[in-house]
Amino acid sequence: MVNKDLPAPVTPALPRVTALVGLYLGVVLLTIVALAVMSVIAPDQATEHAWGHAIVVAVFAVLLPLRLRSAQRGRRGAIRAVGIIAAVLLVANVVEALLPGFAPEWMRGQMILVALLMLGVVIEVVRYGIGHPDR
Repeated sequence: MVNKDLPAPVTPALPRVTALVGLYLGVVLLTIVALAVMSVIAPDQATEHAWGHAIVVAVFAVLLPLRLRSAQRGRRGAIRAVGIIAAVLLVANVVEALLPGFAPEWMRGQMILVALLMLGVVIEVVRYGIGHPDR
């Protein structure tokens, strides 16, 4: 006898967000490695502000995947949290990148890259929310 009532496979919510967050984690890791190297060979490129920014971004790099894991199960609160975290990172990175003398030029590029990644996350979270109003 064939059971035709098998549940459909569950597709994780927000697959593009998963990819964007993965890229974000890679950028954060590379930034910390770059700062460590520059602390030795070019200390003027590894300023206190640059380290402070990198540490804050690294904290969010831990928090964001944790919330994303719950969001992938379709939990509305977790999806909202991912969007809020991404929006905060987007705004903070744009503001810091625009502050004259806040960080070395190379890190301004990193900040803009993170902001673009987070813009993608915000767009995907909003798109998901519009497409799944019942969750």
